[in-house]
Parts: sequence; structure tokens; C-alpha cells
Amino acid sequence: MSPRKIMIAPSLLSARFTHLEEDVVRVEKGGADMLHLDIMDGHFVPNISFGPAVVKQLRPCTTMPFDAHLMISHPIDYIEKFADAGSDWITVHAECDDDIAKSISMIKELGIKPGLSLNPGTPFTEAIQHMEDIDMLLLMTVNPGFSGQKFMTEVMDKLSEAKKHIDANSLDIDIQVDGGIGPANANIVAQNGGNILVAGNAAFGGDGNITANIAAIRESALKGIQ
Repeated sequence: MSPRKIMIAPSLLSARFTHLEEDVVRVEKGGADMLHLDIMDGHFVPNISFGPAVVKQLRPCTTMPFDAHLMISHPIDYIEKFADAGSDWITVHAECDDDIAKSISMIKELGIKPGLSLNPGTPFTEAIQHMEDIDMLLLMTVNPGFSGQKFMTEVMDKLSEAKKHIDANSLDIDIQVDGGIGPANANIVAQNGGNILVAGNAAFGGDGNITANIAAIRESALKGIQ
């Protein structure tokens, strides 16, 4: 199968929380394809981020799809809340405490695109039984919970394995990759099959030129599929 469209998804966790609306508008004007929302509960990961109330308030600020990444122990308790808040994609973790099939089914019943995420140490085999029921597979290239971590190159083998499985079974699934991604490694992510690249500090940081930051990540990724 031919490579899927490269999409850049800036992570709201790296935005300025005193200027959230402004930064959301800036990344949309800067060429972002969707907004990645890192939702943390303080249990599944040792950090707390923000909830559906923040998502709901930001929804009128942009036309970008909202990609809610639920790094929480019991996603079933929150799926409907994040759907109502305006999420277009909702991703649950294979390592969470709830029933994965039930979680995915609930997301689909709400008319939202379901995703399944795997932590760096979780093998791709944990996702295989759910692959026909999801729209996106999210592979973490850092241990979830904090921004600014170093990209784990060893996850590229799992990414390549997932891409081969998707192609061999003619599945219509995007592969999102999240953690430490920037211009220096976006090419190898795309080369191995990732097409939605989450960028935190690489999108919002540097000299603050978000348009240039996003363009640099996209240019690197496109070189990986040429």
C-alpha cells in the first residue's frame, strides 16, 4: 500500500497554559493537521493534565480535529465526557484497567474514531485482536506522563511490524507516533510507517516560530517516504 498522508499533531501539553486559545490558533495557522490532547489522571501516569471542561472551552477556537489521548486507568468513565466536549478521535491504552473491546465499542457508538495506544514496552501482539475495530494505532516512543523525554529509537521495530500487519491485511488504519519527535527523527518515523506525528516541544518551542517548526517536522517526515 502507498504511504498515507503525513499529518502533524501538536500536543497541547506543550502550549502556554496562560495563552491556550492563542496557541491553538497559532498552531492551526501554522499548518497543523490536528490537535493532540494528552489526558492524564495521576493514576495511569504520575501526572495530571486537564479534563473535558478545558477541551470543551477550546472547541470553538479551531476547526482542527481534536485527538484525545486518554492516559487514564478507567477510560470508560470518561469517554462520553470527552466525546461531548468535542473530541473527533479518542484513544485508549492497551495497558489500562478497563475492557479494551468495550472501550473501543463505546467510542464507535458515540460516532468518534477509536484509537488504541501501546506503551514502549508493550508488544504489538497486544493490539492485533483489536486492529479491525480501530481507526488509529498510537505507538509511544517515550514512557507516557511527561513531555520533553528522549525519543526511543527501539520502538521503530514495533512500528515497522505494525505497518506490515496493516498492509498485509488491507486495514484502513492511521499510525500515530508520540514522544520526542522533531525534525531530527521524523524521517525515520515516516520511513517505518508512522503517518501522524505528535510534536510537543518541537512544535511549540525553539524560537517560537510555530509555522517554521511544523514545516520542518513535515519536511523531514516527507523525506522518509520519498
